Amino acid sequence: MIDLKRKEDERFMRAALDEARQAFEDDEVPIGAVVVCNGRIVGRGHNMTETFNDVTAHAEMQAITAAVNTLGGKYLPECTLYVTVEPCVMCAGAIGWSQISRIVYGAGDEKRGYTTFTHRPPFHPKAVIESGVLADECAELMKTFFARKR
Repeated sequence: MIDLKRKEDERFMRAALDEARQAFEDDEVPIGAVVVCNGRIVGRGHNMTETFNDVTAHAEMQAITAAVNTLGGKYLPECTLYVTVEPCVMCAGAIGWSQISRIVYGAGDEKRGYTTFTHRPPFHPKAVIESGVLADECAELMKTFFARKR
């Protein structure tokens, strides 16, 4: 059972990585996210802060907006969010408000991740958090992007 869940998590994290690669190609910070409900992707997003000239246009925000538009409601309690990098405090707050019940992220973010700023996750109290899924691949994309910028 654990192997099946891990395989499913890796499959959806690869979809989030596809989104992150799109951001990379667009010269955006390469973070991608997908929202999954009942085994199907209902929302996708990648960073678009440069494209929209909007500091709130993070991957998670884009994926949540797409998911609520697909499902027709502002709450996503039956959904899982897959994101390539640990959410920032802003995104973690939005994830909490959307009532997403499971958050799966790849690489940690020691500089801007929510765990750097809070001792208690800002997600819904019943939310389950999983980290480290395809962490090396997620981190490598970020390292490559920032190395290219230097």
